Amino acid sequence: YPQKPNVCNLDMHMASEETSDLWGKSKERLRHKGSGKRESKSLLEKLRWVTLGYHYNWNTKKYSSDHCSAFPTDLSILSEHVAAACGFSHFKAEAGILNYYHFDSSLGIHVDESELDLSQPLLSFSFGHSSIFLLGGLKREEAPLPMFMHSGDIMVMSGSSRLLYHAVPRIVPCPEGTALPSCLSPSLSEDYPVSSSIVQPCSKEDWEICAVYLRDSRINMTIRQVLGADQAFPHMEGL
Repeated sequence: YPQKPNVCNLDMHMASEETSDLWGKSKERLRHKGSGKRESKSLLEKLRWVTLGYHYNWNTKKYSSDHCSAFPTDLSILSEHVAAACGFSHFKAEAGILNYYHFDSSLGIHVDESELDLSQPLLSFSFGHSSIFLLGGLKREEAPLPMFMHSGDIMVMSGSSRLLYHAVPRIVPCPEGTALPSCLSPSLSEDYPVSSSIVQPCSKEDWEICAVYLRDSRINMTIRQVLGADQAFPHMEGL
């Protein structure tokens, strides 16, 4: 998902040719990664966020029709199946924000309210190490409920919870005490549709590099529907 045409934080201060292949430019450094704190970081380790579909504008806190790319098919299918299982059969995955955390990362208190259709849920998928998640109220000053978010967890914020304040103050090691959660084992069960268009096999070499990255990281994906069935962005009305 960090590949172009998707947008990431590195695009803010690097030329497009420098961020065009983050995986290819990072894998050798990750393959030989040591434990030294002063060791220079790969581009993937400098990654903090990626936007998909309608690209969220961090300055205006809005989406627009002229800043959009195709939403990934596999993630769209996954999201729409999860939403349907929760009673939202007409959910359409239109925008995604991926946050890349390390053990010194956090996410401040905020509410997701930039989507024009707030009747549809916000879906959150977590992979890698765990986080402490604070779920607050409709007002910023309301005391939050703390909970853990572990690898493989899915959170659905809908209805009365859709506009609740929330935050991620800390990343913590997975509860199993291992370098990686067991759910991230590279082996798949015989029932898994490995040859399908949704699930693609990962080479042993690529997985080993992924494992190096994930041993001190957490990835969270939040998927949203931006527009309702009959909605358009304000500047498109009347066109």
